[in-house]
Amino acid sequence: MTPKKSGIWSFFASVQLALVLLSLIAFFALVGTLVPQREEAVAFAERIPPALFSFLQKMQIFDLYHSAWFILLSGLLAVNLIICSLDRFPPAWRRFRMRHEPKNEDIFRDVAEEDTLLADTDVRTAADAALSLLRRKYHAVERADEASSAWLCAQKGRFSLFGVYIVHVSILALIAGAVVGSVFGVEGFVHIPEGETVESFSLRSGGQPLPLPFAVRCDRFTVEFYEGGMPRTFQSDLTFLKNGRAVRSAKLLVNHPVEFEGFRFYQASYGAAPGGKATLALMREGGRRDVMNVAEGYVFDLPGREGTFQVLRVEENLMKMGPAVKVAVTSRRGQEAVFWVFQQIESIKKMSPDIFEQVPLFNPGLFPPYTFSLLGLEEKYYTGLQVNRDPGTPVVAVSALGLIGGLMLILFSYARAVWIRISPSGDQVLLSIAGRSYKNQPGLQKEMRYLLAELKNRLEKRR
Repeated sequence: MTPKKSGIWSFFASVQLALVLLSLIAFFALVGTLVPQREEAVAFAERIPPALFSFLQKMQIFDLYHSAWFILLSGLLAVNLIICSLDRFPPAWRRFRMRHEPKNEDIFRDVAEEDTLLADTDVRTAADAALSLLRRKYHAVERADEASSAWLCAQKGRFSLFGVYIVHVSILALIAGAVVGSVFGVEGFVHIPEGETVESFSLRSGGQPLPLPFAVRCDRFTVEFYEGGMPRTFQSDLTFLKNGRAVRSAKLLVNHPVEFEGFRFYQASYGAAPGGKATLALMREGGRRDVMNVAEGYVFDLPGREGTFQVLRVEENLMKMGPAVKVAVTSRRGQEAVFWVFQQIESIKKMSPDIFEQVPLFNPGLFPPYTFSLLGLEEKYYTGLQVNRDPGTPVVAVSALGLIGGLMLILFSYARAVWIRISPSGDQVLLSIAGRSYKNQPGLQKEMRYLLAELKNRLEKRR
């Protein structure tokens, strides 16, 4: 028994199975679009009953594109496409290789009157005009001359017979590219504070961070807000470094990923990072005031050269008492004073008038003749990036091009053959045209009428 006669072969070779599988895949893809996937499902879980969330999780709805359902459907579709192609390719190949003879009496048996033309010329002249016209319109033209008649045959669009197979191969390649990306690809995330550099990222699946073959630095992060406080746009200015040397700079926006050496970076989130800059004011006896921008680890000379001070920490909300900066002042004699400088020190003193006696560490004038004050903090952000390396992406890209090319062949081209017979009819010659196509018969009829009209104009011009 041959495979074609097998019930299993016939089942997997059926177009109906392909339609069912494509419909199911489209349905699951729609579900995956409407239902939050992976990390986004956490917020969704808070809005639905726990029992429903547990059921959906067991059904792998929250990671649908990696679920057993989706993989099984994709595998069945691949098998269906392979068997369909093997089952139908041999006849298509025979039609592609078929060579039509110019002389074909059978094709002209039922020629309609509107597919004929009487011309005042001779057979040879009419045949030459028809040959010239067909060569301009078609790729393959053959001619056969007899004592009193001439026959011509032209073919075009034979490669459209392979359009459906190009589509099949492209879909199989798409599935293969998705499998390659799922098996060999990596997904993760990384947080980069402004001005800092990272050389690894955390995998989504957990485990040890994966090192990058290069370094990424966030030079600047900017965010714009609506009046209500919601973020409108945010952007990361990134620099990629190799061996400590900057090789590329890029601006990363939401929905505008940046790719570098096979890794793709997406703007995913942001947040406040510790260690932002602060604006300090130093008051001396006599009213002189010096203002400077500082950050953790910065060391400055006191304005009067009495010593130095260093910023040890910058806190946005220390002990829920507001922004504060920890300062260590060292005199030239080596004496050191360490204290906190609060931005809202006056409010703190109103709540607890003897706060300096109770906690001398909170006294911003602990190193006379200077009194420190915190004017404000410049918030420092970190940018949250999603990192993705998918080796199947080139395969998917080429497959998409092949899919488009195959569909264009199917939709805008078709295989056809056209015959023209030229025979004497009294003092005139009779030109008859006929054609054969496996699809688009109305298009073929229109094409033949055009050829006959064009041939008539040519013959009339030759008089």
